[in-house]
Amino acid sequence: MSEPDQGPGQVPADADAEGGAGAPARRSWPAGLRRPAAVLAVAAVVGGGVWAAASFGQDRPDARSQNTKGPTVVEVSPGSCGEGWSGARPGPQVFALRNTSTTAAEVDLTDTTTGAVHGEIEGLAPGTTREMRVVLGGGSYAFKCLPDDADAVTGPTVTITGPPAGGGPAAVPVTQHDLIPVALSYQRWITAKTLELTDRTDELKRAVDDGDLDAARAAWLPAHLVYERMGAAYDAFGEADAAINGSGPAPADAASATDFEGFHRVEYGLWHGESAASLRGPADRLSGAVRALRDSWPQERLDPAQLGLRAHEILEATAGSELTGRTDYGSGTNVATARANLDGTRELLTLLRPLLTSRYADLPRLDAWLDRTQHTLDGFHRDGTWTPLARLGHQDRQRINSDIGQAVELLAPVATICDARRTA
Repeated sequence: MSEPDQGPGQVPADADAEGGAGAPARRSWPAGLRRPAAVLAVAAVVGGGVWAAASFGQDRPDARSQNTKGPTVVEVSPGSCGEGWSGARPGPQVFALRNTSTTAAEVDLTDTTTGAVHGEIEGLAPGTTREMRVVLGGGSYAFKCLPDDADAVTGPTVTITGPPAGGGPAAVPVTQHDLIPVALSYQRWITAKTLELTDRTDELKRAVDDGDLDAARAAWLPAHLVYERMGAAYDAFGEADAAINGSGPAPADAASATDFEGFHRVEYGLWHGESAASLRGPADRLSGAVRALRDSWPQERLDPAQLGLRAHEILEATAGSELTGRTDYGSGTNVATARANLDGTRELLTLLRPLLTSRYADLPRLDAWLDRTQHTLDGFHRDGTWTPLARLGHQDRQRINSDIGQAVELLAPVATICDARRTA
């Protein structure tokens, strides 16, 4: 396998954000996206950082040339969307977007030829002004105003003379309609997994009921890993997630915990000398929770708009829980769980790939880092046994943390790109 480059993904520096009352910072466009024609892909939200819109003081110059006299003031309203901008030279642009209407609005700067969005501000409150900073190459552009509870309005087209190369991040928006087929496919995949999970959990329960704790320990991990691969659907599971796989108390406090259920409760008993008789209740309740999930899942509906975010969150949560040992209740299988989480991430990426291929230029690099992470984790699985996290050397721990950390960083643009956006 070729070694992916070691450098972190390039992301825009954070800027302070201020707007009108209750106005959120605008979403950022991730760097490193593919450029079909003049289209660069969207800039990344990494570690919570975003390109944010700064406040625009009324004492600043009301100038038309952003390169020499300050921001170009652009009106945001249904009747005058995009007015105030008549032209510019290629390169960095700073716009002061002023909402002169009576309702909040989202504002996008779009390429009129491709539909790609070069910058956006969400929740621009009435009577407020916020900045948008972009880099534009040659091409045709227009502001699109999307008022709350009203149709979109596209302002006048402005042409910048020059080569399209050199423009900043941009991407064609992903819509709710684009994500619905992905959600339906993933829903079917989860349905199959609930059946597999039921079978595996039943094996675990039978071993406990039979008093065969060696067989129960052998059955516990395969059942648990099935659930860990289903990570993008946890939010839709509701209370079932806590009943099946709640993290419970800190491992040191587990012996005295009274509200402790699911896989980790059974794990604690199996690896801390509890009798089969004392584990029959927890195993039976775990099996019941799994069966309830299996039976209720066909009536549940995934939120398509959350899928890109979940692709990022699965490994982000892995870094904060599995790689710290916080969820090890005796089995020493955190590395195996991290590997299952990686499988879950890749399953979702497979379904999102048709949307990402033309929008995210760093997708091959992400694939390379996921391959690297898989190879690293698989190196700690020998003769059917996973090395416990606590037995890994310092360098091995660093390597796992580094690989998953880089993968998490490269997954952040997936969350941003697949954030469903209005286009009309």
